[in-house]
Amino acid sequence: MFERRKVSYQSSGIPCAGYLYLPAERQARVPCVVLCHGFSGTMDRLFAYAERFAAAGLAALVFDYRNFGESGGTPRQLVDIPGQQDDLRAAVAFARGHEQIDPGRILLWGNSLGGAHVISVAADDPAIVAVVAQIPYNGFPKRVEGRTTGQTLRLLAAILWDTVRGKLGLRPYYIPMVGRPGELAVTATPEADQHIRTLTGEDGQTLWRNSVAPRAFLPMMRYRPADAAARLTQPLLVCIAAHDRETPAETTRALADLAPKGELREYPGTHFSFYTDPAIKDQVTTDQTAFFHRHLPPAR
Repeated sequence: MFERRKVSYQSSGIPCAGYLYLPAERQARVPCVVLCHGFSGTMDRLFAYAERFAAAGLAALVFDYRNFGESGGTPRQLVDIPGQQDDLRAAVAFARGHEQIDPGRILLWGNSLGGAHVISVAADDPAIVAVVAQIPYNGFPKRVEGRTTGQTLRLLAAILWDTVRGKLGLRPYYIPMVGRPGELAVTATPEADQHIRTLTGEDGQTLWRNSVAPRAFLPMMRYRPADAAARLTQPLLVCIAAHDRETPAETTRALADLAPKGELREYPGTHFSFYTDPAIKDQVTTDQTAFFHRHLPPAR
């Protein structure tokens, strides 16, 4: 149903690795969805989405941001927002230059922090046809359920300490991305073990590492994807989870409201249900595929 090729490209001199999925049956150049993973994520968690899009006649390009997975860059496990946006722009340029992809029919898809990136990049690239933002980041929630004041202060101390180490050119002070209640981690919940299995895969074979440099949170506090959403001229589909604690509905729905051509779809479950619940995942990808096809211009 599709052909998969390993690819690479340069972004500001940094090698980025990815996989290109091409529909098995193609008579001419095909549209392409460029997919972006979330905070601390790796591209292997997006393979299933790429397969679904390719089976529906759309090429799909997944890639690792700099400092993560199979891509280059140091320090490792450090989220660099401007750098990740550059990596996305370079991925779009790679897709537009590919001999089997129609450069005039490029679509963007982003998950969590990647959902913020696709909105921000598309707002400055009117040639992008349409955008899907899945459980997108739009600022930190004012209150994190289950996190005490003391735990919040511990996390803030880790962020500041790692920031100081970065200013001094020292190795990051890493903390876990996912931990149990009471542990110092970005996300500390009773479902920690389940979340880790979600991010690693049931067989544990993954590029993902449960480690992140917390200095990234200071620039994230200043990241305003809502400002870009208000400037977005392309159709935008925002897919949210009713019980999302990481990117809660009260913040994510604003992206659809602000975008002049925004649409909102809400699904049951949590932030991680988009990975773990087969029924939700099937409905979400079905809706997203229909959205892309609805807005694709005819082939040139």
